[in-house]
Amino acid sequence: MSISLSSLILLPIWINMAQIQQGGPDEKEKTTALKDLLSRIDLDELMKKDEPPLDFPDTLEGFEYAFNEKGQLRHIKTGEPFVFNYREDLHRWNQKRYEALGEIITKYVYELLEKDCNLKKISIPEGYGVIVLNPNENYIEVEKPKIHVQSSSDSSDEPAEKRERKDKVSKETKKRRDFYEKYRNPQREKEVMQLFIRENGSPEEHAIYVWDHFIAQAAAENVFFVAHSYGGLAFVELMIQREADVKNKVTAVALTDSVHNVWHQEAGKTIREWMRENCCNWVSSSEPLDTSVESMLPDCPRVSAGTDRHELTSWKSFPSIFKFFTEASEAKTSSLKPAVTRRSHRIKHEEL
Repeated sequence: MSISLSSLILLPIWINMAQIQQGGPDEKEKTTALKDLLSRIDLDELMKKDEPPLDFPDTLEGFEYAFNEKGQLRHIKTGEPFVFNYREDLHRWNQKRYEALGEIITKYVYELLEKDCNLKKISIPEGYGVIVLNPNENYIEVEKPKIHVQSSSDSSDEPAEKRERKDKVSKETKKRRDFYEKYRNPQREKEVMQLFIRENGSPEEHAIYVWDHFIAQAAAENVFFVAHSYGGLAFVELMIQREADVKNKVTAVALTDSVHNVWHQEAGKTIREWMRENCCNWVSSSEPLDTSVESMLPDCPRVSAGTDRHELTSWKSFPSIFKFFTEASEAKTSSLKPAVTRRSHRIKHEEL
């Protein structure tokens, strides 16, 4: 049975109950009878009624999807983008289908990175020229163990009938709570608990961990950062925690639509000055690529990424980013300031 139909069934029942409760003892007895009737309805089974089996293909072809020459996911027959609501009024089933397809796409992307980009997926040690951080994976989910707590009411002085009523109410309350949790979060089949990864429990912790164990120990003379969105905030936190080391080893930082805030993160004056000289933020904007964008914060210059779509800012600005890195590396070698530094002084002067 669909969610919308369940709502139509339950709503009049609660309205009638509210009307009954305004009456006398007879109405209260009817209310009790209605509550007893509702307690016998398996709401979880109502959600699953008429739902197709959760049996999905294990290949893109099985889902009748493929990536075109532009890298866009399209339906093989219709050419249309992915449709979440494949079956109307079956949100839980659609969510499961979406997750199954997502797992296949994840494996496909890993294959592209390894085959087309010549990257190698390894754990540790990371001894290569490119390090791809994974700041979003901070915990794993495991099924929560079921703990059976022995009721202490047996040893109390409460009458057996009262204890039975309390136990029944408790079970009904838990059943309703579990149902509404599944309604709110249908993809969670089981009770799970989060186990945070040691020293990597947040994006900020992950950035510091990778710095301490890999980047700081690397033999590279020029280290460059590309930090997108929240990655920019994580980099600023890294600077706050490892300021001297970062200044000594990092040549330039390219931020793409970064959400960092030097005021809220309480970055010191020396950090803000270093960022003005060595960082540039390519932000989402409809202006042409590299067009200066006004900034309200006294940190690094902001320029247009050539797109107003947040998720495309890194890809669209790559040509400018690598030019920025090349200029910074050459300037470091010849002890000259890169072109972006002159731009940053101009922005700083205009702000003053």
